[in-house]
Amino acid sequence: MKKVLFDLDGTLINSQEGITKGVQYALRESLGIDEPDLEALRCFIGPPLSLMFARKYQVPPEKIEPAVAKYREYYDAVGMNECELYPGVIETLQRMRKKGYTIALASSKPESSCTQILKNLGVADYFDEIVGASLGPERREKVLVLEEAFRRMDVTDRSQILLIGDTKYDAIGAVKAGIDCIGVTYGFGTREELVAAGAVAVFDTLEEVEAYLDDAQAKTESSV
Repeated sequence: MKKVLFDLDGTLINSQEGITKGVQYALRESLGIDEPDLEALRCFIGPPLSLMFARKYQVPPEKIEPAVAKYREYYDAVGMNECELYPGVIETLQRMRKKGYTIALASSKPESSCTQILKNLGVADYFDEIVGASLGPERREKVLVLEEAFRRMDVTDRSQILLIGDTKYDAIGAVKAGIDCIGVTYGFGTREELVAAGAVAVFDTLEEVEAYLDDAQAKTESSV
């Protein structure tokens, strides 16, 4: 198991402030909806924005893209910087690189934003590939992001790659793509929803995830 995909929001970075404020701005400026409770907008972290605008606020199809555009207006100018790495991320990435892991990002956030955020936080160089959603509707679902990651990484054996993520959307996307998902509980999902969605294991820290990967790798090498 030498190829590992990381989700971004809730897995590597705590991006709650920037995302929820961006959604709040989009609701107000595009849809005339005043939502003062940022906690009520946590559900927008993880899934495609278009899905959540329709599901939570019953936004009609013709108004979804303008709302997404308003979100991007805020996020690209301000919200992108309203985030921070979770504790231990840099150290984990450093150790994994030394151990020879191929590391890539697979996020439902637009790829341009993913790249800029990782650069701003000083960790972009740890990733062999940075794969995100397209700005248009063609690659927004997690499974489509994963398929693009496989293409860029020349993955032929999907049993040799897995996704680390924090929400059921990560686990669902991984199952659809035919790979395992390891869940983490410190992000925006719960242990219960990750397990129910198909995560093969769930841990509380990245150090535990790393130990799991190392153990799986050792078992693979000993069986060869």
